[in-house]
Amino acid sequence: MSPHIQQVPPKQAPIDLLLLADPSEDKIRSYLHQSQCFVASHDGIAIGACLVQALAPTSREIKSIAVHPDHQKAGTGTLLLKWIIGFYRRSGVIQLEVGTGSFGYQLAFYQKQGFRVTGIERNFFIDNYNEPIVEDGIRLYDMLRLTLRLDRTNGQMTAIS
Repeated sequence: MSPHIQQVPPKQAPIDLLLLADPSEDKIRSYLHQSQCFVASHDGIAIGACLVQALAPTSREIKSIAVHPDHQKAGTGTLLLKWIIGFYRRSGVIQLEVGTGSFGYQLAFYQKQGFRVTGIERNFFIDNYNEPIVEDGIRLYDMLRLTLRLDRTNGQMTAIS
């Protein structure tokens, strides 16, 4: 059965889930109250969460998206991301952005939905986190910026060029 996805007030954001995507609770709390929060739940239990922040009237940034480990690799994250893309497309947003590590499954996760690399923030993970962030035995240094343009004329998503 597919999870139920809904927007919730930021104060109801499941911080424990969001810490799976961003290991700094201070960082999460710094952008939490300026974000829209979306939660995927199954049988009333939060299994996924996403925070999205406005950059401009028609541009948003996905600040954090996470799925509980027991529900990973089951399509929950993809369903949540597609739901968010549809939500913002219907809301008149024309561009979604996200920052992620320069390698790993997260990069492919966004690219599969049409996000394209549009920039790099060198040493982001060194300059912004006190503790090293390591994935698959490799330390993260740089953050890639990815962008997805939402084509409202035909309802389809298109990557920017």
